[in-house]
Amino acid sequence: MLAAMSEANKLLARQSFEQVWNQKSEAAIDRMFHRDGKSYGFMDADGPLVGPEAFKAVHRNFLAAFPDLHVDVEGVIAEGDRIAIRWKATMTNLGDGLGFPATGKRGVLTGSAFCTVKGDQIMEGWNQMDMQALVQKLQAR
Repeated sequence: MLAAMSEANKLLARQSFEQVWNQKSEAAIDRMFHRDGKSYGFMDADGPLVGPEAFKAVHRNFLAAFPDLHVDVEGVIAEGDRIAIRWKATMTNLGDGLGFPATGKRGVLTGSAFCTVKGDQIMEGWNQMDMQALVQKLQAR
């Protein structure tokens, strides 16, 4: 039973990155993110993002800045209702969704996410990435 749950949660993790970020689907956020779900670790957030609508706002801003964003999931480990994901995103800053004019520069962002699942939805996610380093690289002359 635990092994089956772990495998289902690995699939959920991979599908969430593919559908939410690569396919740019807000509908996937509604399906995969629990209505009371919390997401930590996003730049400029005063606390956790709570619920799908808060996550969608960050999603829109990020995709406005990087419309060609592509995320590769490099590893997933799951045990029961807990998942660890390692990922790498490549993108070009073509919009001003981060609060500064587009630079046209390519960027790479690596990170990890640690999630808990309730039912078949992500309940909590802790995200680690160095957004500040990416922003500094994009804004460097």
